[in-house]
Amino acid sequence: MPIAQNVYLLLFSLYWAQGLPVGFMTHALPVILRAEGVSLAHIGGFGLLMLPWSIKILWAPWVDRVGNSQRGHYRSWIIPMQLFSVVVLVVLSFLPIHALDQPHYLLLFFMTLLSLNFVGATQDIATDGLAVRILKSEQQHWGNTFQVIGSRLGFIVGGGAILWMLDGFEWQTTFLLLAGLVLLNTLPVLLYRESTPVQVVHQPSTSWRQKSKAITQYLKYYRSSSTLWRWLWVLLTFKVADGLTGPLLKPLMVDLGLSFTQIGVYVTMLGAFAALLGAGFAGALLKIMRRSQALCLFSGLKIICLATYTWLAYQYEQQQAIAPVVIYVINAAEDAVSAMLLVVMLTLVMQYSRLEYAATDFTFQVAVMATVSGVLYSLSGLIGDVLGYTNYLFLIVFIAIFCLVTIFRWMKFEK
Repeated sequence: MPIAQNVYLLLFSLYWAQGLPVGFMTHALPVILRAEGVSLAHIGGFGLLMLPWSIKILWAPWVDRVGNSQRGHYRSWIIPMQLFSVVVLVVLSFLPIHALDQPHYLLLFFMTLLSLNFVGATQDIATDGLAVRILKSEQQHWGNTFQVIGSRLGFIVGGGAILWMLDGFEWQTTFLLLAGLVLLNTLPVLLYRESTPVQVVHQPSTSWRQKSKAITQYLKYYRSSSTLWRWLWVLLTFKVADGLTGPLLKPLMVDLGLSFTQIGVYVTMLGAFAALLGAGFAGALLKIMRRSQALCLFSGLKIICLATYTWLAYQYEQQQAIAPVVIYVINAAEDAVSAMLLVVMLTLVMQYSRLEYAATDFTFQVAVMATVSGVLYSLSGLIGDVLGYTNYLFLIVFIAIFCLVTIFRWMKFEK
């Protein structure tokens, strides 16, 4: 197999394994909680589980600096983290899911999922750093396409398949199978030989003053040019709409009367398959279209998709009958467009990542987006409970249109 294909297979497997548990927490867990009668406000509170993905920049420099060169700098992080994920999933399978109404079990469940996210976030740092180093400029759009395809496939299994299986299988069996899939996806990185040594660019700071100075010095990179400064504002606004809609869309499906199987198969899995097609389309389009133009185009399509969800919510609140197939099509279209947008965005994130700070730069940019999304996710459930589905989604569409301003301002300086 050619070297390039080996690299794409490696990235695909790593992001697939990473997407499996994340798919459960972002797609399956809100459905399970809503089916148990949990309010939108409390479902939004579970966004705290994604905190490690927002603060991972705090330990990303260590992943760049510390590693075993004989085993491969980033491999020496990825392999232990992935194996630890398997262990946590096995532990999770033994937790009594039907006893979550008891506070001590609920706390244990929360802490186990939180630890899984810490492990996954650390693995993601190393994987992103490896991807930046091994992908050439002309390979970046395809590398990020395989990244999105792998993570979306993880969502299919971790989100959709989990819901479908919970309708007919035991909790323990389901999560043991999930652990087995993560273990299976460890094989490509075990067989891969990381040859490029990582250059140590600076030593870890020991005092808070030194750390504060290092952070200030690092942020100067984004003030070094008008393009980078405007790019930072794009990062800050890119995930606003996703964060605001996070706790709403899957609970809306439950309130519309869809079953676990319908949400798992026809919403989550079908939507993820649509996302695979969208990611492939975006990867091909980036060969003939500028990245900035693609970002603008797909952002506009995203707003149109959000507007269709607003219409869907209005029909629900007016107690109008909605054919399930209409819900499936709207969801699939939104997932496809989101995947297109993500491929473009990650390719640009990689473009603005320096080789000597591969993991740190990539992680910082992704963490900025994750932080904005996570904070808004936790707050939006409260707002959604007050405003209702239709009014809140209409507000989100308006905010998403306003956020296009940062993209237009950045495009004036993007070459």
